[in-house]
Amino acid sequence: MSKRFFVAEPVTGDSALLSGAEAEHVVKVLRGKVGDLVTLFDGDGAEFPARITAVGRSSVALAVLARQEVSRELKTQITLGVALPKGDRQRWLVEKAVELGVAQLVPLVTERGVAEPNEAALGRLRRYAIEAAKQCGRNRLLQIGSPQTFGEFARGANLAALRLLAHPDSTAVPVAGLAWAGPAADVWCAVGPEGGFTEEELAAADGWRRVSLGPRILRVETAAVALAAWFSLCDAIRPGP
Repeated sequence: MSKRFFVAEPVTGDSALLSGAEAEHVVKVLRGKVGDLVTLFDGDGAEFPARITAVGRSSVALAVLARQEVSRELKTQITLGVALPKGDRQRWLVEKAVELGVAQLVPLVTERGVAEPNEAALGRLRRYAIEAAKQCGRNRLLQIGSPQTFGEFARGANLAALRLLAHPDSTAVPVAGLAWAGPAADVWCAVGPEGGFTEEELAAADGWRRVSLGPRILRVETAAVALAAWFSLCDAIRPGP
């Protein structure tokens, strides 16, 4: 069982406090007691070995023993724009994106979308990102961006990045066949809803390359994770700068 805990406030001194769900996990799940050692992270890239100094009903106080700069990030910055699927499929999507090293996930508002990325949904996605980071050892959180239309997402992309649109039509090229400068280059990927992007939405894709992930029809979350997995693997096997 993981003994990594997320601290909402930046860890800057020699003490820290867990509250809410994180404290409840220590107290009720781990049965934590004074003297136990855990690891804290605040989402900014470092992790902090810490010792429990006090256990209350709704909070846990800790002494911070050290600051360790431990990066488990990709050299490539991957941004996924995704028309969210329904229900628990969102959680699976976020978990795998975190595990694969995606830097940012932006919910896309599309004409054929099936899930509304409202504030409650965004809050759930951010909680999923924290839980996944605790499990897989990342010290930087997957950033959940504000909902955007595909046009807004396309126009806001880094123009120097490799910009890919998962849209398997006759002009699409296999993603594995792309010439890619990586792993230092950014990658922006867009995945539409199960009904696909409309022609009006596709018109905003100036400068984006249409890619295919094979002859089978993939669900939204499968396509997004497949793209992330491909570039995560490329990042791992190519020499960095």
